[in-house]
Amino acid sequence: MSGKDSPQNVIKKFENRQKMMPYFLGGLAGVLVIVGIFIIITVIGGEKKPFSGLFSTKTPTATVTSTPTATQPSPTPSMTPTETLTPTPEASATPSAPYQYIVQFGDDCWTIAYTHNADLLYMQQINLFTDPANPCPINEGDPIWIPAPGQKMPTPTRVPSDVARATKYTYIIQSGDTLASIASYFNSTVEDILTYNPSIKDENSINVGDTITVRANLVTPTATVRATSTLANQTPGLPTPSVTATP
Repeated sequence: MSGKDSPQNVIKKFENRQKMMPYFLGGLAGVLVIVGIFIIITVIGGEKKPFSGLFSTKTPTATVTSTPTATQPSPTPSMTPTETLTPTPEASATPSAPYQYIVQFGDDCWTIAYTHNADLLYMQQINLFTDPANPCPINEGDPIWIPAPGQKMPTPTRVPSDVARATKYTYIIQSGDTLASIASYFNSTVEDILTYNPSIKDENSINVGDTITVRANLVTPTATVRATSTLANQTPGLPTPSVTATP
């Protein structure tokens, strides 16, 4: 302390310094703040930017999305319709001999013969339907024989001469028959046929399909009688004339 300074001056200077100290500190603080701001700006704005990660927002990573390729839809193949061939009906072979048939509900002999183009009388004969009271004894489910279409009853064979006299035969009257021709077949007589068949009222009026009784070998055959032929188209089930021994 110099000699010029009095205690009062010293105290006064100290007081002045005390008064100036806040201003000094405030100015120093302001300078430091400005320097600090400058340093921060320099660091942040520099090329390396060491603190750029602290203040920058995260840049989203671009996701590569594949762009769908436009595909032209291929036409759906339509099913080609399968052509269904209708089988050509083949002509069934016409039977050449009698064949078996199962009687159906509601059948009768006439209907069966008509449906199968069969000869009714021949059908009755090969099935032994010889009862005048019941010329068609059939029931549903019965097997019967049916003649082939157009097949007619065979012409009966002349009775052999060695057959016992007056042997009785059961005969079904056929189309074209007369009592005289029947008598000729069996070496019989019209009168005897009328005697054993009282249902015949007129010898010139006989019914096809009627069953009659004929006695054979009553007379000697003559050369004028109609020629006969052997039975044709013999088939299982074809009846043979019933023979009744004379007493």
